[in-house]
Amino acid sequence: VILNINPQARIVDLSHQVRPQQVDEAAYLLKSCYRYFPEGTVHVVVVDPGVGSARRPLLVTSSRYYFVAPDNGVLTDVLQEEVSVEVREIENKQYRLDAEGATFDGRDLFAPAAAWLTRGQPPGSYGRLIRDYVRLSSQEPAWEGQALVGRIIYVDHFGNLISNVTPLHLKEVQGKLRRSRVTIRVGGTVIEGLTSHYAEGSPDAPQALINSNGQLEVFVKEGSAAEWLKLGRGERIEVS
Repeated sequence: VILNINPQARIVDLSHQVRPQQVDEAAYLLKSCYRYFPEGTVHVVVVDPGVGSARRPLLVTSSRYYFVAPDNGVLTDVLQEEVSVEVREIENKQYRLDAEGATFDGRDLFAPAAAWLTRGQPPGSYGRLIRDYVRLSSQEPAWEGQALVGRIIYVDHFGNLISNVTPLHLKEVQGKLRRSRVTIRVGGTVIEGLTSHYAEGSPDAPQALINSNGQLEVFVKEGSAAEWLKLGRGERIEVS
């Protein structure tokens, strides 16, 4: 569909491995990748459990990028991080394909809407500005007694457990508890301190590090932390 509208468009697939209906998983992947694309890139996100329903299709513009996605919270992190943001409901039927059914909005709605942007169509022609767009609930870690409690928000294909705990949170723990080294508890396992890279780890036990996206990650060298600990997304991780 995109190439039919703009044969010169360059299409880069970020992922087709998001589990069905997992909007927050898609939001994490988008947050991790989008800023490394050139300015003017049109990002299309079609993780859309509400396909064909009354949920709105959105066009988001920022000072650097365009985003075309359903109004289901998948753009929550983008809307927090980008500046000069405008959010529009895609209402103009000129930017849709005619279709008998309403089960394939990735093809009939989001793809053509994005393609016409690459042809220079102005965002203002897509529809009205809105402010009541959907946001995912906050996933910030919180204190419980003497531990800061976060969550595993993503498990990559290596089985690494990626949390919502950042270096700023670790500094907060160190400052509050007056400790130079943190202790991590996850799935009944205690990890003392952090390693700096995977090669420092052990194949015999889980270790932790700050990954390249700036998030606390639990891993097993040359193995799977998810399998080792029998844990997945949504599990708690404690830092003290």
